[in-house]
Amino acid sequence: MSQTLPRSTRSRAVAVVAAAAPAPAPAPERLVSVRWVMALTDLVALVVAFAAAHVVRFPDGSLVRAPVGVDWLAGLATIVFWAVLLVTMRTRDPRVVGVGGDEYRRLLFASLTAGGTLAVTAFLLDLQISRGYVAVAFLLASLLLAVSRKAWRTALVRRRAEGRHLVDVLLVGDLGDVEYVGDRIESTPAAGYRVRGVLADGCPGGRLALNGTNRVPVLGGVDDVLDVARRSGVGAVVFAGAVAGGHERLRRLGWELERDGVELVVSSPLVDVAAARVHHRAVDGLPLMHVETPDYTRRPSKRVFDVVGALCGLVLLTPVAVVVAVAIRLDDGGPVFFRQQRVGRGGSEFSILKFRTMSVDAEDRKAQLLAANEGAGPLFKLQVDPRVTRVGSFLRRTSLDELPQLWNVLTGSMSLVGPRPALPAEVAAYADHAERRLLVTPGITGLWQVSGRSDLDWAEGVRLDLHYVENWSFLHDLVILARTVPSVLRSRGAY
Repeated sequence: MSQTLPRSTRSRAVAVVAAAAPAPAPAPERLVSVRWVMALTDLVALVVAFAAAHVVRFPDGSLVRAPVGVDWLAGLATIVFWAVLLVTMRTRDPRVVGVGGDEYRRLLFASLTAGGTLAVTAFLLDLQISRGYVAVAFLLASLLLAVSRKAWRTALVRRRAEGRHLVDVLLVGDLGDVEYVGDRIESTPAAGYRVRGVLADGCPGGRLALNGTNRVPVLGGVDDVLDVARRSGVGAVVFAGAVAGGHERLRRLGWELERDGVELVVSSPLVDVAAARVHHRAVDGLPLMHVETPDYTRRPSKRVFDVVGALCGLVLLTPVAVVVAVAIRLDDGGPVFFRQQRVGRGGSEFSILKFRTMSVDAEDRKAQLLAANEGAGPLFKLQVDPRVTRVGSFLRRTSLDELPQLWNVLTGSMSLVGPRPALPAEVAAYADHAERRLLVTPGITGLWQVSGRSDLDWAEGVRLDLHYVENWSFLHDLVILARTVPSVLRSRGAY
């Protein structure tokens, strides 16, 4: 038998539900309009791809004279269905647009779903659709969608670097955690966040420097998070580290923030761990993160790739190497190659081979220049080094001085991609687990090369190398190699 709640009880229940209903989260500046234009470009990409497929399907006539049959109807239906999938699978969600690989994964899944649905429908209804038409349409559509999204991502990253399309956030937690997470956020504007204030217990009022330059106001302690979030109008609150009161308090804070449309973001205590190594496992509503143990063993596939790549590089670049060798000899008459002891995998030393870029007496003159050292940590570097020859300056800017290292790769002392090969003096000064860089073979290029080279400070260079060591994947190597080309062309940090 059903019962009717008293009027006063029903009113309170309605009020509670209304209060719990989340307000819409504030969207980043003009990102809504950007998403609409992205939707338009996605639709144009689909139409162009299927129109081109029709041209290929009817090479003896124009698109206008092509018969309107099952191919046309299937194409139009697929375009509509594919466009709907791009929306329902949230490929343009503000949380994934412009950062990470989730946007491309959703895009790929939507494309595979559209293709699979067309294939199953054609089979069940016995539709006579040209397989060539379907293949051309889907390959071209997938390519155009990926290229379009890459162009949008490039534009969005540039705009975010200029301070546009960012979500304002409050950073909450202990001072050490706040500084670390804040530095990472401020140094990566492409992620879409901008720190507008800090709430940290034991931190005096005033401003806190993040990423060395940006100074953000300290607005109070952890207990002030709800009041400050409502007053400041931020889009999200980022908890850096543990919260006093544990999981229960964090859950209740999330409920309170939800009423004002403020998102809750929790920083993981894990740092520099690739997403591929992290697996989520739910235990009675408790999300646990399982972190795979890194594999430091020698990888046969990586070695085969190194040998093939080094052989191809030596064969194709031999004419360039000959020209460089002649230029070095004509410049000052000294030796063409420069050999230096470096520390490789497992701490074993090897002789690295490079084209000589300095004067013959460079090592003897080093002591005179120590006071002007601009290098990071134990590294010795000068942006304007008087020992560098005219030809050597060009070789350094273009990274051509590193061509002979392909021989080191071929002989096994180096890899195409890996941590920066360290000097023995650097290894002797290693501290705080920096020696873990020696667990894998050093490389001609790596994260340090594509992230700034000599412009990086010592700690950042070590962090990038350790990230590579612990999160290696074959795909990661390919991405680094692809990023090396524009990095070399820009000559950033090459001196």
